[in-house]
Amino acid sequence: MKPLRLAALGAALTLLLALTLLVAGCGEKSEEETGAALEPLSLTLDFYPNPDHAGIYMAQKLGYFEEAGLDLSISAPSDPSLPIKQVAAGRADLAISYEPEVILARDQGLDVTAIGALVDQPLTSIFWLKKSGIKGVGSLKGKTIAYAGIPYQEAFLETILARADLALGDVKVVNVGFGLVPALVGGSAQAMLGGYRNVEGVDLEERGKAPVVTPVDQLGVPTYDELVLVANPSRLEADPEKFRLFLAALERGTNAAVEDPEAATEAITEANNDLDPKLTAAEVEATLPLLAAREEGRPLGYMDPEAWSTFAGWMRDNELIQSPPQTALLLSNDYLPGEIPE
Repeated sequence: MKPLRLAALGAALTLLLALTLLVAGCGEKSEEETGAALEPLSLTLDFYPNPDHAGIYMAQKLGYFEEAGLDLSISAPSDPSLPIKQVAAGRADLAISYEPEVILARDQGLDVTAIGALVDQPLTSIFWLKKSGIKGVGSLKGKTIAYAGIPYQEAFLETILARADLALGDVKVVNVGFGLVPALVGGSAQAMLGGYRNVEGVDLEERGKAPVVTPVDQLGVPTYDELVLVANPSRLEADPEKFRLFLAALERGTNAAVEDPEAATEAITEANNDLDPKLTAAEVEATLPLLAAREEGRPLGYMDPEAWSTFAGWMRDNELIQSPPQTALLLSNDYLPGEIPE
């Protein structure tokens, strides 16, 4: 009887152990399902969801942020100038902003650092229509130029005009806010500055307006990173891995968007029902090469410190800032996926 009792006891213990492991396993699965193990991370966009955000929404659609252990929340600002201020104030972990805004923020004492370029080249362009008869910047003399009222873009225009021996007084500059395309198409302005070549440029093409579109860095303005991801240095120091995980997931999302533009378009239009699917598809096609662009031997999102220093010097020379902030305070490539070559 004794061996039988021991055998029975062993079987009971084995069953009890199996049940314990099963319960424990179910608990882990439930925790993952509820997202309790995910680390929250907040991102404020620069504007409403649009093709510039294709990599982000594709990564979210495919679950890449969750796979990285992140519970990403995305919000759109009512004012494009707010996101960088929210990061500086600690009200958001990340924000999409612009290199000029980062330099201005640092000059004003705001504690922000760019940790990756979403678009590593200027999108801001000067536009006119072929039918206008404008042959180049020199032909803008006496013309009306619409712009969005952004101070550093007025400095862009001044630099552009100077190459043709023109000054701001030789043209009529009108602040139209977000009404750039209506001003150009409606004829109240013969040129516009401030639209993006991959958005307004595509919009005008789709309307059959035959626009002439020239990015500002082809007209004398130093090159810069149009869209950058910005974080608060104190949060970067407290939890660097969270930001590295985000950027790695974003890279996966960007690559997936490039491989499947139709799915990327769906991800954007699902995030913003106000977008026209046909126009958005055309804009996504124009945008994806910009999102995926990278300097040879550099990781996606790399920011060139020397180029930032040059652009900050241009801002100083145009009296937009008092003095160029230290480049090490403006940006860091330390959170990008992959090794940074010396």
